[in-house]
Amino acid sequence: MNVRLPSPQNPLNIGTRGSPLALAQAHETRRRLAEAFDLPRDAFEIVVIKVMGDDRSMVAADRPLKEIGNKGLFTREIEEDLLSGKIDIAVHSMKDMPTLQPDGLLLDTYLPREDVRDAFVSPGLAGIADLATGATVGTSSLRRRAQLMHRRSDLNIVEFRGNVQTRLKKLQDGVADCTFLACAGLNRLGMSDVPATPVDPDDMLPAVAQGAIGIERRSDDNNTAALLEAIHDAPTGQRLAAERRFLLTLDGSCETPIAALATLDGATLHLRGEVLRPDGSDAISGQLSGAIADGARMGEDLANDLLKQAGKGFFDWH
Repeated sequence: MNVRLPSPQNPLNIGTRGSPLALAQAHETRRRLAEAFDLPRDAFEIVVIKVMGDDRSMVAADRPLKEIGNKGLFTREIEEDLLSGKIDIAVHSMKDMPTLQPDGLLLDTYLPREDVRDAFVSPGLAGIADLATGATVGTSSLRRRAQLMHRRSDLNIVEFRGNVQTRLKKLQDGVADCTFLACAGLNRLGMSDVPATPVDPDDMLPAVAQGAIGIERRSDDNNTAALLEAIHDAPTGQRLAAERRFLLTLDGSCETPIAALATLDGATLHLRGEVLRPDGSDAISGQLSGAIADGARMGEDLANDLLKQAGKGFFDWH
């Protein structure tokens, strides 16, 4: 098909949240599109959309996400504008994305994945092992909370909501001894001055799709699909196919601590997964390896294996 290219007079509208990290991801998307088609940056317009998850009153209250809603808190308003035609594409942090999209929308474009690891952030400590008994850890992630409590049940864990800058300010104010951020976010923001130590995935398996940027479009917009094809990173898509099917099969939500990581080695995909009780009292993990093309099936198979290991009583906390 002949692709209609956007122009400064008729730009492609890119929808995004307004946080510094979300804007950095939108600007990266715009840069890649502009370079792919040798177009000026102003052929792509970034449109900031306020979402419920960015409501300052909720952040200030440090309410757990499960009390406010679910992952749709970070996507609902953006997807409504995408469906209505106010924007042409939406840029998302994939770890915030529900496993299913609304009718009429498709998520099939991914930028090259960044560092998947969590970062231990503290002004005076190098890692989890350095935390004193009873130390206070700030995190809003149910996964990180459960993983930490499984390893260190002595820790005092407090809610720590907000964007990267908000959480760093709370840490500076002494609300907690340490917090955890995604290495990918720090890298994309160029925050090399933050006192952060990457955590090996063997010690803390990351969130599903951590470090990946996804681009959502209307499913019937073939012209935009052709534009996005030029910047799609196939290896990231292959890895996320396995991780997100794992999450979908487990029926993951903001109330379920789930972690997974797929890696590629030649023609082989390796998938590791973990599901925990929210209080960290139990954790079940497993791994599978197979052909890259079988990644989605492997995600489903590994999830079913963990469900079988867990048994009915494991999920009594729901």
